[in-house]
Amino acid sequence: MSFVLKVAGAVERAIIRTGEAVAWLTFVMTVVTCLVAVLRYGLSLGWIWLQETITWMHAAVFLLAAGYTLARDEHVRVDIFYREMSPKRQAVVNLSGCALFLLPLTAGLVLGSLDYVETSWRIHESSREAGGLIYPFPSLLKTLLPLTGVLVGLQALVICLRSSAMLLGIPLEDGSDPATGSHTPGSTAGGGV
Repeated sequence: MSFVLKVAGAVERAIIRTGEAVAWLTFVMTVVTCLVAVLRYGLSLGWIWLQETITWMHAAVFLLAAGYTLARDEHVRVDIFYREMSPKRQAVVNLSGCALFLLPLTAGLVLGSLDYVETSWRIHESSREAGGLIYPFPSLLKTLLPLTGVLVGLQALVICLRSSAMLLGIPLEDGSDPATGSHTPGSTAGGGV
């Protein structure tokens, strides 16, 4: 199990790095938004494709950071009872939430979007707007849908493995105490649902 937990830790680190990398798009998005405003209102110039890139970058940040948000345990949660639970009870909630809800949802997202993405690539889809983004950009964006499902699904598996290890009393790879659930400083967050 320790090897599996090490692999899970490596997967989570990759997901976190993906989220950190895509976060830079928010800065680029801000710069492009300012550029669009200056060009449009200052110089009376406007390009649809430049305006579309803002929307597309926003979508990319939202989609690719979903796994990161789950890994950091920073997602929205109705936290009425969870915070008062013991670490073992939290592990039960995390395990059952991921296994019963999150994994089927991510599988549905991946499987449900494959035809949609494949069609976009096959027909060389471009923007519907005149002067909008051309192929392959719309297809690349649509490819982020199943990729998001994969990233969130992998993080859900990491949570399932860590929760199972905690319930079985197996030491976690990041130095967490399975009895208390406490993390050592500098360890990655072991998110929940």
